[in-house]
Amino acid sequence: MTDLDFSTASLDRRDLLKRGTAFAATAAATTFIGVEALAAGKAKVAMQLGWLASNGILGEVVAKREGFYKDEGIELEVTPGGPGVDGVASVAAGRASAGQLSSSPSLMLARAAGIPVKAFAAGYQKHPFTYFSLANDPIRAPKDMVGKTIATQPTAVILLKALLAKNGIAEGDVNIVKMGSDMNQLMTGQAAAVTGWMTNTNALKILGKDRVDLMLWDGGIQLYANVYYTTDDMLAKHKDVLQRFLTGSARGWGFARKNPERAVDHLVSEYRNLKRESELEAVKPVLGFAFNATTAKDGWAAMNAANWQAQIDTYASLKQFKGATPSVGDVMTEDVLAATESLRKQIG
Repeated sequence: MTDLDFSTASLDRRDLLKRGTAFAATAAATTFIGVEALAAGKAKVAMQLGWLASNGILGEVVAKREGFYKDEGIELEVTPGGPGVDGVASVAAGRASAGQLSSSPSLMLARAAGIPVKAFAAGYQKHPFTYFSLANDPIRAPKDMVGKTIATQPTAVILLKALLAKNGIAEGDVNIVKMGSDMNQLMTGQAAAVTGWMTNTNALKILGKDRVDLMLWDGGIQLYANVYYTTDDMLAKHKDVLQRFLTGSARGWGFARKNPERAVDHLVSEYRNLKRESELEAVKPVLGFAFNATTAKDGWAAMNAANWQAQIDTYASLKQFKGATPSVGDVMTEDVLAATESLRKQIG
């Protein structure tokens, strides 16, 4: 996973507001084609990604290839995202029945703009977004950023501002600069820290053993990653399909946890552009974000209303919602999680 887009398909808030009403109208007027009935008790589910296919859908690939979706009467079709692909628009208009976003704020901003989408599960319990520095000038806590230059992706500037605000640090006390996807600004001394995902093991190799990590989560901004979402219409009309889909996904992620090498073999067979050696290095951190103490208690893909409320409050305090501030009930539902609780707890 290398997607660092914390907006919705890189749209600014004005674009979201402009398109929100149009998306809602389109969704209402479009024949729902995200779930296609194949036969009695079976359904074809189209899943729209917000990024190019990668290890973020490891469990889904396993579930497809091991026959777990077939057991649930589900045929899964994954549609990759990427630059220029507006995945939320596809889901909102009914071209896909479900989607997966890299980060939870994208969904909150979309909902505030009037787009009728809602989260029903969280693939990663702890967001992998991290500030990377080097041992000769370490950033181990937010306070260490004071007086330093911190480089981050344009769409993640708001996260740095949220981190500073959360820790009582004035924005003017930190020099915030933009970066791309590589780590050159850190390696050349232009910045004391750069940002990326802990699961992007290839990009991190250049930093070597002297790398120091400060996760956004540990700094107090606790976002979900790999968020599963759908529309209000889908929840109202096809909740059973979502439950069967999540059951298959849960079994796939559970298999991957117990058989990581076999899971990687499935992944690289499905997506030939991925390299087995690199994915074997990444699979441990990927599974570490998918399973933790929360999943041991509440099951794989769990999420809770209190965490969502904290995220909403943070974004509202930074005046990120130009439409109405969404409520927790607007952005998430625990209904699908409740219906799959027993299996998810076994796997978690």
